[in-house]
Amino acid sequence: MNGLMILGTASDVGKSMICTALCRILADEGVNVAPFKSQNMSNFTAEIGEGLEISRAQFIQAEAAKTSASLYMNPIMLTLKPEMTSEVHILGERFGVVTGFDYRERYFERALTAINISLAQLAKNYETIIIEGAGSPAEVNLTARDVVNMRVAEIANVPAVLVADIDRGGAIAALVGTLQLLSEKHRRHIKGIILNRFHGDVSLFQEGVDFITSYTGIPVVGVIPYKANHGIEEEDVDRVVRPVPREVERYDAWATHVKKHLNWPLLQKIIQEGMDEEG
Repeated sequence: MNGLMILGTASDVGKSMICTALCRILADEGVNVAPFKSQNMSNFTAEIGEGLEISRAQFIQAEAAKTSASLYMNPIMLTLKPEMTSEVHILGERFGVVTGFDYRERYFERALTAINISLAQLAKNYETIIIEGAGSPAEVNLTARDVVNMRVAEIANVPAVLVADIDRGGAIAALVGTLQLLSEKHRRHIKGIILNRFHGDVSLFQEGVDFITSYTGIPVVGVIPYKANHGIEEEDVDRVVRPVPREVERYDAWATHVKKHLNWPLLQKIIQEGMDEEG
């Protein structure tokens, strides 16, 4: 499969927004691109017709990719319910309300089947798939039954970029710690690093970029400045969205902002080369 996975050092580091930008950048370059997130835990959803719904984030990414949203872009949805339970939706079928433990025990194999079906279907219809992870891939207590991070990267056999939120502090430690906790076979998927939500003069962070690259052996493919007025609803938070000016198309504006601060030729090369036999 030709594609790229966007992973994060934690939840809410901006993975969804980076995926949205990449979908529009590629679509503008004439690439038939689709978003994918295997599992989303959120009550922010969007209807796609016939009583079906997917996560708002993947619906937005499909709009950015200039394509129609489908269940295959977000096959597993967990909508939050009281007392730490969720309602399980897999490829449009509802399976009732369960605890987190029950979900992991009862639906793991069904979830993997849905992921394989969805990725195969998307691969038939699209040239490139932009895949979003969830939370952090370094949650070692979840690795055995992971259905949204490194197991998906393995199934799709795609390279990945690791995103850290420099606005919250500790981004370098978060990057190094995440990479350290990944197994060697999983770490081989990480081909680039993005620092997101940077405040100030990006050129003043060059020493940080140099350190990250030399210490991890992985290139920094972008330092993305913070942008408040992007006008795009985020994945599973209910922040106030500051609108873009009326004459501006929000996906174009956001994609332009991100691309300006990416090493786009290098990121294109990472996507095109994919994973070789040795990772």
